[in-house]
Amino acid sequence: MRKYAHIFFDLDHTLWDFRTNSRATLAELHADERLADQGVPDAQAFIEVYEEVNQVLWARYEAGRLHKDVLRVLRFRNTLLHFGVRTNGLAERIGEAYLERCPTKPQLMPGARALLDALHGHYRLHIITNGFDSVQRVKLESSDLGRYFDVVLSSERAGARKPDPRIFGKALKLAGAEAASSLMVGDNHEADMFGARQAGWDHVHYAAETTPDAESTYRITHFDELGALLLGRK
Repeated sequence: MRKYAHIFFDLDHTLWDFRTNSRATLAELHADERLADQGVPDAQAFIEVYEEVNQVLWARYEAGRLHKDVLRVLRFRNTLLHFGVRTNGLAERIGEAYLERCPTKPQLMPGARALLDALHGHYRLHIITNGFDSVQRVKLESSDLGRYFDVVLSSERAGARKPDPRIFGKALKLAGAEAASSLMVGDNHEADMFGARQAGWDHVHYAAETTPDAESTYRITHFDELGALLLGRK
């Protein structure tokens, strides 16, 4: 096994449990805004439609065809329109509340904190994320993750999104690292795995919720496996 000095993590769906935290926030908003009285039957229906709508809009944003501020409004406006809800200002209000509340949720992926506790002091740890800079930093603070990381680089700050090699190069420069001694850990086939390969990094596919990437350097389904790999535990 190659000797690494720097471990770079993706944030959403890798360390921070985006799905659980997002769904908890959406359920709260469904109740607080009394959406059942306006035609959205229950929180589960609201969540399912929102996730479908958001996925389509997020793909447009990642392709550079949609501004982030437009995405933030349209995802809730289109979700409510699905249920025939056209109340003025409601989508904007829910959108603002979602952005305020969701990043403050603390749920992490299984084993994430134990892994960081084990690695901290043995490796320099960093974050490379495609999320918005201000939002991602709230997540790190609210979940008490920020203290583990030396460099936190968002695509917004880097001016490039994974898998673009430029964000990986920027991360190396900020960390004072070299590709040969760096390891990328993430869940996304294209952004994290393909991106790291293009940049010449070794990479770990955290495949707890997806099909393992056959081309990744290492593949794990739980962080206990990564701890054993990096610290030599049996």
